Amino acid sequence: MAQDKEVTANRTYKSSVFTMVFQEKKELLELYNAVSGKHYEDPEKLEINTLDNAIYMSIKNDLSFIIDSRLSLYEHQSTYNPNLPLRCLFYVADIYSKIPLHKDIYGSTPLSIPDPQFVIFYNGEQEVSEREIMRLSSLYTVKEERPKLELEAVMLNIRPGHNQRLMEASRTLREYAEFVERVRKYAKTMVLEEAVERAVTECINEEILRDFLEKNRAEVIKVCLYEYNQEEHMKFVREEGFRQGHEQGIEQGIEQGQKEGQEFACLTNIRNLMKNMDWSATEAMKAIGIPEEKWQGYEKKLNESQK
Repeated sequence: MAQDKEVTANRTYKSSVFTMVFQEKKELLELYNAVSGKHYEDPEKLEINTLDNAIYMSIKNDLSFIIDSRLSLYEHQSTYNPNLPLRCLFYVADIYSKIPLHKDIYGSTPLSIPDPQFVIFYNGEQEVSEREIMRLSSLYTVKEERPKLELEAVMLNIRPGHNQRLMEASRTLREYAEFVERVRKYAKTMVLEEAVERAVTECINEEILRDFLEKNRAEVIKVCLYEYNQEEHMKFVREEGFRQGHEQGIEQGIEQGQKEGQEFACLTNIRNLMKNMDWSATEAMKAIGIPEEKWQGYEKKLNESQK
């Protein structure tokens, strides 16, 4: 994209810097080889099938593609989210429903579908292990020894000093992680826009994502500002909601207070998102991770509080 093209980084923006970096097949194949240990050389073997409407927190941060009859879903996260396996389940179901199988799903002949692989690249500030297996079954209310439906996602820590073999195998991933770290480092002592500008300029001069940053400088800066503000805002929302909910819980007793305090925290989070992000109640509840069956109850309480 030309540098002078206007980019509106708002709540409908559907890219992240991670997605922008790996949207080209060459870079995506490099990343796949690094993760899988394969050695494919032809980027055209990749069939990219990322869903256009797969948006979380207003940012499309998923990459979905098929190679060698395997369906890979890659996602970047700057905050730890234990609900990722459930989101992966929703996503892969949508992907499968859109794959042209050319056969009757109700027929007697077994269909052949690509084997799914789920990988999350984490570079948030919260300390996590090098590699974590996240399971859908961990979210079940009733725990069974052999759950009837399971989904496993691998979360890889790509902060500096972690997963060295992976980072050495993918120069693009290593340089992306370095760019993000510089933005975070400078943002601690500088105005955010100046911090991003400095990180971009330094990385170009030091040949870190140079071609990508030179080509997309203006867009990267706007998206980076949006992503960082979004990350900081959600951190504040969670902390503020917890604090207020905790205080409410103390006033009303331990058992009842915990229940009502958690509910109060959720309502606070929803109101903050609706006010600051100009979201609907449904969008806010989706972002926070409130189960759909509880939406009606929360909407009712929101309406009652406004009377």
